[in-house]
Amino acid sequence: MQSKLARPTVSRSALQAPMEGMAPDLVEQVKRCPIDHTSSIVGKKFTFLILRNMMNFSHTKFSQLLTVEGINPKTLSLRLREMRKNGIIDRKVYQETPVRIEYFLTEKGKALRSLLDQMTAFSIQHFPNEIFKDGKARSLAEFCGEL
Repeated sequence: MQSKLARPTVSRSALQAPMEGMAPDLVEQVKRCPIDHTSSIVGKKFTFLILRNMMNFSHTKFSQLLTVEGINPKTLSLRLREMRKNGIIDRKVYQETPVRIEYFLTEKGKALRSLLDQMTAFSIQHFPNEIFKDGKARSLAEFCGEL
């Protein structure tokens, strides 16, 4: 019996069809869709927002990360544990009184920067009415103050 939480895998026939941009000689070597795999690692609720706060606001402490919109301590703790397990973040424990714990991005975690930038660019360009009060589309460079 298959677990209710098991992730569906891409059928062999779905991977047999040539994927745009995929080397034809690799089709037989693919075990799982890489997009599905990445989604299983960072696609859970709040994970991207935790990454955003770590990358954009330099949040490193649990209390700082609790400022993520709508997250509760139990969920934050769970997401941090999952992100550590997947090698996206790590933590450092300082033997002080009281004990201080700080979280930081690993190289693997830092590699997600471009993905977050693309998500930002997509929304500010294609959904400006939802993002900006004036409804005006902007480039990523404008949004980041690089112009």
